Amino acid sequence: MRIIRTVTDLENYVAAARAEGRSIGLVPTMGALHEGHLSLVRKAVSDNDVALVSVFVNPTQFNNPHDLATYPRDEEADFRLLAGAGVSAVFAPTPEEVYPGWPEPAAPKVYDLGSAAEVMEGKHRPGHFQGVAQVVSRLFELCRPDRAYFGEKDFQQIAVIRNMIASEGIKVEIIACPICRADDGLALSSRNALLSEEGRREAPEIHRILGQSVEYSRTHSVRATHDSVVEALDANPMLEVEYYEIVDGRTLLPVEEWEESDWIVGCITVYCGDAAAPEKRVRLIDNIAYRTPSNH
Repeated sequence: MRIIRTVTDLENYVAAARAEGRSIGLVPTMGALHEGHLSLVRKAVSDNDVALVSVFVNPTQFNNPHDLATYPRDEEADFRLLAGAGVSAVFAPTPEEVYPGWPEPAAPKVYDLGSAAEVMEGKHRPGHFQGVAQVVSRLFELCRPDRAYFGEKDFQQIAVIRNMIASEGIKVEIIACPICRADDGLALSSRNALLSEEGRREAPEIHRILGQSVEYSRTHSVRATHDSVVEALDANPMLEVEYYEIVDGRTLLPVEEWEESDWIVGCITVYCGDAAAPEKRVRLIDNIAYRTPSNH
């Protein structure tokens, strides 16, 4: 496995692969890799001649400096996992390599991301998705992949990236891969490493309550289902719902009736930890499907 640090070396590597007619699959990550990432990596390895993984904690998608500072990093462990998974090359740059002129690069481009970027995470983390679009479009420019792989835990992010490539005319196939979960149901996330022992015990309640709400939804309204989830989670002193939205799976706009769409997804963000120490709470996201189209 080759470790690439500079844009020049990456462009040369990609050009050589393209000259040989080899297909390229890209898995963008921010490191702190876990089994969820590796499931994407294995798919990329199986689908492509070259599996390329980026390991880059992108500063432009953090609107909270504390969140950026505390984001888990373990580059050596990441490289060992990727080598074991059969990755062809890893691109692990500095911000200066990705954004010329950093920390004062040229004014970033503003992307047309559609309404999907304005709700949920877009509303609670201003500028987040512009930062995501900035780094993902840059990675697509440098890596020139045929396919790019993203986990469905970040359901909204996938919708936003699809909008971005459509508006920019970028030719890449977006592959959405199922959520990987721990045995107790907690969605795998790099942030899970930041949970306290008690927080880790209580965090699986998020998926458990979401799962229960699917059966509940069969005989209750969208509003009642929404309220039941929020009330159940907020009743746990270690959990606090930031938002829970039941949305159309394509537009990500809220639905009011189950009959409005054949694809309906519940997207949630929960703070996990002792409310008396808010700076130590960990922000976790998850989602669940209430209605799924047959062609999805």
